[in-house]
Amino acid sequence: MITSQINFTNFKIKKKYPRIRAMLNKITKNKNEVIKSLSKNYKDVFSNALVKKYKKTSNFRIIGMGGSILGANSIYDFLNKKINKNFSFVNNLQAHKNKKIKKNYTNLIISKSGNTIETIINSNLLINKNDKNIFVTENKKNYLHILAEKLKADIVHHNDYIGGRYSVLSEVGMLPAELMGLNSKKFRQFNALIENKKFLNALILNVGSIFYLIKKKKFNSVIINYDEKSDSFFKWYQQLIAESLGKKNKGLLPIISTMPKDNHSVMQLYLDGFKNNFFTFFYVNENNSEKILSPKILNSKKFLKNKNLSQIIYSQKKATENVFNLKKLPFRSFQIKKRDEKTLGELFCFFILETILLGKMLKVDPYNQPAVELIKSETKKILI
Repeated sequence: MITSQINFTNFKIKKKYPRIRAMLNKITKNKNEVIKSLSKNYKDVFSNALVKKYKKTSNFRIIGMGGSILGANSIYDFLNKKINKNFSFVNNLQAHKNKKIKKNYTNLIISKSGNTIETIINSNLLINKNDKNIFVTENKKNYLHILAEKLKADIVHHNDYIGGRYSVLSEVGMLPAELMGLNSKKFRQFNALIENKKFLNALILNVGSIFYLIKKKKFNSVIINYDEKSDSFFKWYQQLIAESLGKKNKGLLPIISTMPKDNHSVMQLYLDGFKNNFFTFFYVNENNSEKILSPKILNSKKFLKNKNLSQIIYSQKKATENVFNLKKLPFRSFQIKKRDEKTLGELFCFFILETILLGKMLKVDPYNQPAVELIKSETKKILI
């Protein structure tokens, strides 16, 4: 257990790297803007008045790309049972012409640079004259800032020093969370976590284990996910790890496997194929999950009688872990006891700190993404 709401079993690797603790101490004491955004003391740019203005709004549409939208999407999916409003997410280029949308939306358009071409295109295609609009972008005369002024939209200024994939606990993720009716303050668990010795020790040993696995040429980080509502969360993790560490011929390839569906496809490869993978099991306890109707179960499968879906999925997870142990495949395991803002905030903190520490260990800058910029400039050349 690393917190009261998260049970964590680390990799069975005893390799230790004392410098990781020193790195973590330095990161937490010399706080940059990313670390500050995880703290309860972080001051959001948006006002309570802005949130209240849209309190009665039911239909929201978030338009963005990558880290500008993945955090909000993961919050909405993970905590969906607590949310009474409808949110849709537009995070790719897609055709909209044949979709007859009768209802009006409040659009939340998010782009740090304000010049993200996909976000500009989707805004052009989707914003209707009767829609209300909120723009989150840097306080500069970029394209979206100028468009927001033209539309007389609300503007929230994106923190200049926080990149998209690290921005989930800044206004980029917390404004959507507040509009969803959630409490943004409960997400920011950094202050409590850095005082939690179990959390810190687990984080440090975990980073050391992953670094050891990388040195052993295990470059695929496979998520064995047993919680459908966490799929968006791991898409956020996928960008965080890939974009932060994929530099100088180094990095990790995050792969999301949806269970138990993937037991019938890629699991054969995981168990008996090449061995350059390590694994993360992820399961969330679900109360009041659907129960199997016993009269409809034939005697040949009577062990399913009186079981609910949560019990069955948990049994599949434990069985798979047992097989992984037998085959000596490296894995760690998360079991989430409660689905709320606090738990999700702890998970965001864990994976952000893990990523930054791995970047330091691999001697790459975890905050930039220089190669991606090449595609943006090349695309512009072709379109001109």
